[in-house]
Amino acid sequence: MKILLLDKNHPLITEQLLAKNFILEEDFTSSYDEVCHKIEHYDGIIIRSRIPLDKNFLEKGKNLKFIARVGAGMENIDIPVAEALGIQLINSPEGNRDSVAEHVVGMLLVIMNRLFIASQEVKNGVWKREENRGDELLGKTVGLIGYGNMGKATAKRFSGFGCKVIFHDILPGLSDEFATQVTLEELKQSADILSLHIPLTSQTHYLIDEAFIAEMKNEFYFVNTARGKNVKTKSLVEALKSGKIKGTCLDVLEYEKSSFENIETENEDLKFLLESEKVIVTPHIAGWTHQSKEKLAQFIVDKIIAAFG
Repeated sequence: MKILLLDKNHPLITEQLLAKNFILEEDFTSSYDEVCHKIEHYDGIIIRSRIPLDKNFLEKGKNLKFIARVGAGMENIDIPVAEALGIQLINSPEGNRDSVAEHVVGMLLVIMNRLFIASQEVKNGVWKREENRGDELLGKTVGLIGYGNMGKATAKRFSGFGCKVIFHDILPGLSDEFATQVTLEELKQSADILSLHIPLTSQTHYLIDEAFIAEMKNEFYFVNTARGKNVKTKSLVEALKSGKIKGTCLDVLEYEKSSFENIETENEDLKFLLESEKVIVTPHIAGWTHQSKEKLAQFIVDKIIAAFG
């Protein structure tokens, strides 16, 4: 099989697939149009997020048998078209679930205990204790939306902090030793912390908006390591200003490029997020550890070999 690699990933992908006699070609620079022009010559593609695989692209890939995304989300692929064309879709959410879970907890500990603020104050010669009293995770009710690989790994971490963990998911019967499944209404009634672990679909676009936030009974902390467009930023900003959201941890932003490589929009809402003491922002790195890079690649290789080796 002849496979085109469109993004740089861990070298084990190349090493292990070559050892199994796959033919590999790397192209990390060609434009969408340039790749479209030659895609018919390949049996498979391995990608991250550089090029969108839309209907036009997929129809030109007349010989494609699979698309493998080194990561969890698949929103840069036209899934219905790919499935209609008989192209197998492969991803590796198992690879960065632990990285995401640790990032969620890490960001919350920072914001709830004012760690960045207090540290910077001391470095600037300011010594404030009462003003920097923290808020404990112990005893908090954590509400997760989505209970796949990321949600389950996150629930496991929170349970170790003595939190009550509840979750809502569109699939039934997912409760386990770390978390209890509830309706979305029950989650809104109980959660002190809300964390998203969902893909971006037409149903989850702007899931967190003014109406959703208003339906949350408690003032709460909000964490998003899923996708930026799961959240309506303007509604988030208003809730931060009003105090309904006590603090927010964002690894993803509504204004990111589709490749996740930078921010493509600047406005007053983004300016508020970047300047507020109630907000921590990281550059889409929750699943981006040294360990996850290797694990993401290994899961992809194992799945390709199992299906086509």
